[in-house]
Amino acid sequence: MNKSVLALALSAALGGCSLIPDYQRPQSPVDQAWPQGEAYGAAAAARTSAASLGWREFFREPALQQLIGVALENNRDLRVAALNVEAYQALYRVQRAGVFPSVSADGAGNRTRTPADLSSTGDSAIGSQYSATLGVSWEIDLFGRLRSLRDQALQEYLATEAAQRSTQISLVASVANAWFTLQADQELLRVTRDTLRTYEESLSLTQSSFDVGVASALELRQARSAVESARVTIEQYTRLVAQDRNALVLLLGQGALGELNAGAGLDRGQLAELPAFLPSDLLLNRPDIQQAEYQLRAVNASIGAARAAFFPRVSLTGAAGTASSELSGLFDSGSGYWTFAPSISLPIFNAGQLRANLDYAEIRKNVQVAEYEKAIQVAFSEVADGLAAQETYNRQVQAQRNLLQTSEDYYDLAERRYRTGVDSYLTLLDAQRQLFTVQQQLISDRLAQLVSEVNLFKAMGGGWLESAGNPQG
Repeated sequence: MNKSVLALALSAALGGCSLIPDYQRPQSPVDQAWPQGEAYGAAAAARTSAASLGWREFFREPALQQLIGVALENNRDLRVAALNVEAYQALYRVQRAGVFPSVSADGAGNRTRTPADLSSTGDSAIGSQYSATLGVSWEIDLFGRLRSLRDQALQEYLATEAAQRSTQISLVASVANAWFTLQADQELLRVTRDTLRTYEESLSLTQSSFDVGVASALELRQARSAVESARVTIEQYTRLVAQDRNALVLLLGQGALGELNAGAGLDRGQLAELPAFLPSDLLLNRPDIQQAEYQLRAVNASIGAARAAFFPRVSLTGAAGTASSELSGLFDSGSGYWTFAPSISLPIFNAGQLRANLDYAEIRKNVQVAEYEKAIQVAFSEVADGLAAQETYNRQVQAQRNLLQTSEDYYDLAERRYRTGVDSYLTLLDAQRQLFTVQQQLISDRLAQLVSEVNLFKAMGGGWLESAGNPQG
């Protein structure tokens, strides 16, 4: 053992120091500003952190607020996350107890008959022995091994707390997205039924024209084809609505849903505006980043325990009590006894096991550094994507609304021209199909806009607070 190791051991032994490496937070691997460009628009002045915006304040629709509240009470994934926190808290208490002495009280008694041929007096004899003992044992943590294990357990416990917050944030976003998806599919089903009625009216008109020899057989077949196509689409959306309700029930963690008020539907106004903030705020707001850092701190503490394993382990064991051959004399004067047994264990040869343990701990730290940096990069990417979606969906939905108005005008004109015999049914059918397609796309775009806003709220770390300054539960 070289002089530097001996000096380190002496310093630790005298001061009871820890061998845990000094923790330094890794440098953030992302820019200090969000991407710029046409997709992002002008940055708004930061007002408040999204993480401090409660989900009741962000989701303004009362029906959705009620569903989120039910999910937070009953969802099984969130329940498992809460139980994991309790489990790791118990493990932390186990490791923390190892730093302190353990005290035990013991009582014992026995009676023994010795045969005559084994007795020193030649006569059989019966002997008794009774004792009451108070024992103390303590491993003196000179090199910080136990404290390192305690700190590791603490950081792992804190990591599970962050994981619980992350699970809740994901649950809030999942319930909102499932709700909006259900609203969108119900609206698509309604639009398809309206379109079917329009197709059926056109079929009736075409059938009448065919009967008097005005419309051709081809136009009649086209009208019937449009009707059957709409019926197929109705069944598709009926199935999707049922599946959406089942997905929502699973998230809520309780029985079947009753009748739900559609409320504001897919109106963007049911969501509050999200504030702008800096990338550095992610380190404070995102629980998955906090979880990764706690895990990094945990493996950093494990290095201290692996280093301390190279040095002696000193234990003190003592006991004091009373002993007597008669139970009645157990606490008589002169029956007391005591023992004191210090011990020291120094590893000499273990075929490289301790070095391998230390190497493993250091490799785990490097892995966790990469995981921490990746968590930051993923968070930055999610927020950047959300900011781009926020600006572009505003323009896309407005453009789609304009297209819908144009398609409605096209359909009205085509219908009038068909009824007056100016155009063929093919022109009317084209206008009907275009209007139906544009209506469906507008609903899909509105859904995508709301989902992107919810995902941005989640990416910013929102969803942990029920209302400003009031965490859930």
